[in-house]
This record gives sequence, C-alpha cells and structure tokens, in this order.
Amino acid sequence: MAANIGILKRPVSTEGVWGWITTVDHKRIGILYGVSAFIFFLIGGIEALLMRVQLAQPESTFVDAGTFNALFTMHGTTMVFMVVMPAGAAFFNFLVPLMIGARDVAFPRLNALSYWLFIFGAILMNFSFFKAAFPDVGWFGYAPLTTSEYTLSSSTDYWVLGLQIMGIGTTAAGFNFVITILNMRAPGMTLMRMPLFPWMTLIVSFLIIFAFPPLTIALTLLLFDRFFGTNFFDTAGAGADPLLWQHLFWIFGHPEVYILILPAMGIVSDVLPTFSRKPLFGYTTVVFAGAVIAFLGFGVWAHHMFTTGLGAWATAAFAGATMAIGVPTGVKVFNWLATLWGGSIQFKTPLLFALGFISMFMLGGLSGVMHAAVPVDTQQQDTYFIVAHFHYVLFGGSIFGLTAGIYYWFPKMTGRMLSERIGKWHFWLMFIGFNATFMPMHILGVLGMPRRVYTYSIDQNWAGLNLFVSIGAFIIAISIALLIVNIVRSVRKGEVAGMNPWAGATLEWAIPSPPPHYNFAMIPTVRSQHPLWDEEANAVEPPPLPEHGEPHMPDPSYWPIVVAFGITMVAGGLLIWQATTWVGLFVIAVSGFIGIRGIYGWVFEPVAEESAERVHAHH
Repeated sequence: MAANIGILKRPVSTEGVWGWITTVDHKRIGILYGVSAFIFFLIGGIEALLMRVQLAQPESTFVDAGTFNALFTMHGTTMVFMVVMPAGAAFFNFLVPLMIGARDVAFPRLNALSYWLFIFGAILMNFSFFKAAFPDVGWFGYAPLTTSEYTLSSSTDYWVLGLQIMGIGTTAAGFNFVITILNMRAPGMTLMRMPLFPWMTLIVSFLIIFAFPPLTIALTLLLFDRFFGTNFFDTAGAGADPLLWQHLFWIFGHPEVYILILPAMGIVSDVLPTFSRKPLFGYTTVVFAGAVIAFLGFGVWAHHMFTTGLGAWATAAFAGATMAIGVPTGVKVFNWLATLWGGSIQFKTPLLFALGFISMFMLGGLSGVMHAAVPVDTQQQDTYFIVAHFHYVLFGGSIFGLTAGIYYWFPKMTGRMLSERIGKWHFWLMFIGFNATFMPMHILGVLGMPRRVYTYSIDQNWAGLNLFVSIGAFIIAISIALLIVNIVRSVRKGEVAGMNPWAGATLEWAIPSPPPHYNFAMIPTVRSQHPLWDEEANAVEPPPLPEHGEPHMPDPSYWPIVVAFGITMVAGGLLIWQATTWVGLFVIAVSGFIGIRGIYGWVFEPVAEESAERVHAHH
C-alpha cells in the first residue's frame, strides 16, 4: 500500500517472538510490563541481599564503600522506577480495558511505545555495569554532588539519560489511560459505577502527567550542567541555589509515592469485596479519598527537607499538610475494615495479601505521620528509622498489594489457578521475613545508625540487630522463590480456571480466561456497580451472546519499537559524544533519523494491512 511508504509492511501475524515485539494488544503489553518488572525485582532484590550480607557483621569487607554506594543507588532506582511503577502499569494495561468494558486502550501503538521506552531506558541505565561503573549517587541524585565537578564517572550520565527515557514513556502512558478511562467506558458505566481499580488508575495517571515534568526539568538541567558546562547547580562557582535540585526532585518525589501506592489501594479495594461477599463499604468516600490524597500529595514535598533550614513558616506549613494527608488515607483504612466487618470471609491467598497490605501499610503510615512532627523528623533524619518507614509503605504497602493482584487476576491472565497451598506458604514466609527485616530497623534508627553507611564498629552495639535483619532479608528471598515455583507450576499444570473462579462482581469476570484478543464480542451495558452480582452478592451468569463475527482489532506495528530505539540511541550517541565527538555526532544523527523516520511511518501507517492470509480467513 502506497501510504505505508515502503521499508516495513504492517505485520499481521501475532505468533512467535515477532508477535510479542510488534504487539499493540493491551493484554500482551501488560504481560510484558509484568515480566520485565519481575526480572528487575529479582535484580533489585539481589542488590539488597548483597547490602545485607555486608551489614550482617561489623567491619565486614564483603564489599567496599564505592560498591556499597552503587548497590543502594541501583537498588532504590530499580525498585521505584523499574519494579513498582511497571508492575502497576502491568495491571493498568491488562485490566483497565477489561474492567471498563473496552476492547483496548485509546492509543494502542502509543501504549507499545510506552513499554519499549521503559525497557530501553532501564537497559541503558543498567548498561553502565559493562563500563564497570554503576551509578553511585543515591536514587535521589542530589545535585550539586552529581555535577561533573564531584562525580567524575560517566555512570551518572547513564542514570540521568535512562531516567529521562523511562519518564517519556511513563508520561505517554499517563495520557493514554486518562483518555481511555474518560472516553471508552461501556454504555451505562458512569464514573461512579466504575470499579475502584480503574478509578485509582485514573488518579495515578493524572499524578504522572503533573509530577513527571518537574523531574524531567531537573534531569535536563543536570544533563546540561554535565554535558555542556552550564551552571544551574554550580553552587561554588556561579552561586546556584544548593536546594534547587531538592525542591525539583521532591515535588516529583512525593506524588511519586502515591503513584506507587494507589494502584495497590485499587487492587485491595477490588479484592476485599470479592472475598467478604459484600460491596465495598463507602465506595464514594474511597474514590474521593483517593482524589484528595493526589491533590494534597503536591503540597507536602518539603517534609523531605525539614533539616535543610527552610525557616519556621515553610516548615510549619509542610508539617500541617503532611498531617492532613494522613486523614484521607485513614478514611480508606476504615472503609476497608468496614467492608470486612460482617462479611462471610473466605481466607484465600489474595485476601491474605490484601490484609497484609492493610496492616503493614498502616504501620508505615503511622511512622510517616510521626515525621510530620518536625522535632521527631529532625532526630530521625537519615537514620535507619526512615529506611524502615518507607519500606513499610513501599514493600509492606505496594508489594503486598501488587502480590494480592497477582494471585487474584492470574487466573484471568493465564486461565490457570495458582496453588493455594504454596500461596499461603509464600504469604506467611514473606510476612514474617518482611517484619523480621524492617521492624528492627526502627530500633537501629533510634539507636543512631545512619543510613547509607557501608560498615560500623563492634562497640556501637548494632551487630545483633543487623544480623537479625539480614536473616529476615533471606527469608523474604525464600518466599519469592516459592512465588516463582507457584507461577511455573501453575502455568504448566495448574487447575484450569473458569470464567469467574472467585465469583467476582466486575466485568473482567464476564469473559473467558484468558480473554480473547478483542475482549468483548459485544460491548456490555452496565446497570450497577456490581454487574455480575445479584442483591445477595451471589455471582450471576452473564447473558448468552447472540451469533457474532470477530470484531476487527488494530494490527501489530513495528513503528513503536523503531521510535523507542531511535530515542534511546540519541541518548547513547550523547554518551559516545563525550568520549569521541565525531562518532557521537554520527550516532546522534543516524538515531535521530531512525526516530523521525519511525514517526513518519507511524503517522502514515494504514489501519490494517490487507493480506491474502486475512482475506482468505474472512471467507
């Protein structure tokens, strides 16, 4: 077809490796996100275990100071940007169209581009490993310490460019999901009939759209300082504000915390009603609380900076805002508990992880509200108490909630049930290991152990607790090994799941497991918040479908991965340019051409590539 301007014909086949590389199907992209996030979870976990081996005994020489800096930098960056965010995106991609009664997201190729930018950005950042220089500036990368005057290694450049590329993909996904949820809901599904998980996806997407630009600005300024000799963060030579980076980073960083936790809140809000056999208590309140959290999340960033000398008025204002944001969070916890109250509770694995989420997140939230009190924060700033706090929120909260989602929706994704017996072992080992790891860190913090120290002397009396913490970390590792065993076993020979194995109430349970390519042969009409439940919360069969053909869906496309590759290689060219000017410029020029050519091909790509194979299939 002339409109496709040659080179690459639009692919038709969805089989094999090329089928995955060129896919624009939201379900396949969701699985790609999920598998990628899990691989990075294992990498980030190994980095954590290496740190715990180093700290298990005083004056250990298992790793040196520089390696330890690189480990905590890459552990933090990996877990935030390459694990919890893409794991949330995996659920957004797979489930949101199914839960709102749509056949795909609004922009399927843009969705594929988001994934490829994420994975290429993550690979670029980790590629510094092959230059024997991991980023070692902390996941927060405080400038001016990250300027070339203080950080000579190019590893920081990989970190900056990798984050930029991942940020572009994430922002594109944010717009995609806002448009999908606002425009593509099934007939009759008003916003207040929508399940909680798509609601939290909508709120997270707005957070992404507004929170990522400050990070992009900060990274761009740092990039200009490091590559082109500007002075945005040059405090000594040009009188730059030493707090500029901190403000830009944390005005992104605090909404980012809610980008990481709200997906888990959405999962739990859908899991609890299914296993307590009653609707979510105070649905409207939970939705409103999520929106209030997102709004207030932009007004609390400087509580990360109470010890920087902001002055009494600023400190008081941010302390008050931090206390206020605990209120909608507390409202959600009471709604979840009220949902369980009086229900006929079924203690299946997804519910156990949801209960683990509520209890652990609540502890993390309480230690967070403690730090809204400035004197408490001042004492515990940069101690292990803070490490304990945010791991209770992000592991005890996000990871437990996301794991509840894995056990709950795995049958829908694969058509197979995960083993309940192995699942319960996984839960209890993870729960015990998690508390053994992070609860003693509160005590270590109060005893004065600073964050980010690679060793300590025996007379500081931290050895016993540190050994206990390290043992707990390996118990968590055993629990994750059980999850891998459970998934592999279930994919190969797990019990076949029907359409609705948990007797759930939402639309994704009205179609086969795994869902067909087009999701819904006929777009459903929704008349309540619980389309698959009757008045007594018993699951009802969806009405039988009349005779129907297969709906036409978008064909796969090469262009998203081509555009993502072009953008990533421009960043690669910048890195080469530092070492070899002309080679770098050549790579930038070629990569830029590939990217622009990809966008041109994307714009003029025909909606479908007619082929003899397809024409034959239609007759």
